[in-house]
Amino acid sequence: MEQTAPMQILRFSLAEQSYAFDVLKTREVLSLVRITPLPSSLDFLSGVINLRGSVIPVVDLRLKFGMPAAESTVDTSIVILEAASGTETTVIGTVVDMVKGVSNCDPGELEPPPRFGMPLNSALIQSIAKKDNEFVVVLDSDKVFSESELWNIQTQVGAGAD
Repeated sequence: MEQTAPMQILRFSLAEQSYAFDVLKTREVLSLVRITPLPSSLDFLSGVINLRGSVIPVVDLRLKFGMPAAESTVDTSIVILEAASGTETTVIGTVVDMVKGVSNCDPGELEPPPRFGMPLNSALIQSIAKKDNEFVVVLDSDKVFSESELWNIQTQVGAGAD
């Protein structure tokens, strides 16, 4: 994907690596709050939180990406995202190690993901940003979760809310 317009990204870290989401897909960032666990067949579904009266599913991105689990720290945050699948948009929380802030990226700082050699499936990656002498993997929030995973999350959250 060739990036032709500047974009803003919300940078965060997972296992000491830099990642980001497009700020247009990011609703807000929360300090870690109590997550109510749900019985689930998805190992990476941590549970749900109450966000101003709405039940929001929360996933642990470390577990989703096959990284080792980590103890929560004062920096652990929940990034609230929109993930689209077909005509449906799901609001979902993602647990990250630390939010680093918002950065502006000019088109020259963004490159398409390499086709191999990445720890993640390159289909999940929107682009690679070169910021502050490091590479930032910009994730595509619409592809991080498959349609079946979003359906399973919605089903399990619905069952847990009954």
